[in-house]
Amino acid sequence: MHVFFEDDGQFKAGTVLADNDTSLQIEAASGKRLKIKAAAVLLRFEEPSPSALNAGAQKLAGELDPNFLWEVSPDDEFGFVDLASEYFGHTPAAPEAAAVAFALAAAPMYFYKRGKGRYRKAPPDALRAALASVERKKRDGEQMAAWEDDLRSRRLPEALRAKLPMLLYKPDKNTLEWKALAAAGDALQTNPVALLAECGAIPSTHDYHFNQFLSQAFPQGVAFPPWGAVPAAPELPEAAVRAFSIDDATTTEIDDAFSVRELPNGHFAIGIHIAAPALAVTHGSPLDAIARNRLSTVYMPGRKITMLPDEAVAAFTLAAGHAPPALSLYAEVKPDGVLVAHETRVDRVPIVANLRLDAIDEAFANDLPAPSDPPWTRELRTLWKFAQALSAARGKTDNFRIDYSFVVDWEASAQQAQGGGRIGRE
Repeated sequence: MHVFFEDDGQFKAGTVLADNDTSLQIEAASGKRLKIKAAAVLLRFEEPSPSALNAGAQKLAGELDPNFLWEVSPDDEFGFVDLASEYFGHTPAAPEAAAVAFALAAAPMYFYKRGKGRYRKAPPDALRAALASVERKKRDGEQMAAWEDDLRSRRLPEALRAKLPMLLYKPDKNTLEWKALAAAGDALQTNPVALLAECGAIPSTHDYHFNQFLSQAFPQGVAFPPWGAVPAAPELPEAAVRAFSIDDATTTEIDDAFSVRELPNGHFAIGIHIAAPALAVTHGSPLDAIARNRLSTVYMPGRKITMLPDEAVAAFTLAAGHAPPALSLYAEVKPDGVLVAHETRVDRVPIVANLRLDAIDEAFANDLPAPSDPPWTRELRTLWKFAQALSAARGKTDNFRIDYSFVVDWEASAQQAQGGGRIGRE
């Protein structure tokens, strides 16, 4: 007597050596002897031999169509022998019954196991979903293989180009794009960033590091969200001054300015004016949220990322020809720069000039006033004396250092920038 049984989730066949009602001593087709419970026996048969049954049943199982088996199986729970009878149209031989058992176990999407040798067909909706998932995984695998081939040939697939920020700076290792990139990198024994660079995805080291900074500091991008119109500043008195700013040639956000006015007693009234957009930004407004989120303008050579939108900057910058609101410190100073008194006001400050650093050197070219002195020379020298007096009062040590100046031109190449005091990009 031979038996077909289930052991550790696998179907096996063997010859019965001893039958003790509740358990059996079995010699498996492999020659190994086993002790199994009687409940594990699925089928008893006289022929063929266990090894022949295994071989014949597995071969026949490969010919059985799981779709057809699913269609002819009952809606209720059933045993594999019952389905074999329905499928073959007669009482199945042992190899036929075992073949159906193998086929059912190999198709878990079609049939749910409900016990030893018993199954239930999957509901139609569940089966369709499972088959769609298998088909999707197949397509995904084919797509990944195609992308990997391109990457190994140092070609960047367009689908990966659209995902470069994610691949370079915050990889999602569950995506197909990353899996293809990682697989290609492993095959070429290189890291993903180096492989993307070899595929031409990184124009320069500057672009890589700059965009990495943007991804960390501005994960939502540098564009401003909708914030409405520029708020109106409150009505403020206009100061009786002629103010000017001092900045480098690339500055567009002018946030501080100076004014110098001679008083009847021979002293000077020096004004230090700070742009005050906060006077018009109400708490909780969209513009307030933007400012609180960014906190500051990001400065770097040759470019910047502003704290406020351009329209708001234009409304409050201390640009010549306007009288924007400002927080002003007015200091009364003696001709030698010694401070006499000071007060703070909030007012509108008429800005008459925006001076550039590279254009004011001539104001200090002559030790004494001269006809060739440029405009604002007297005011600049008065500010210089005031600065020296403040420096001496706080005990600052003179430390003369050469101040180098350069301009970054992102449109120039390194070769074009040579010798011009400009720094180009590689």
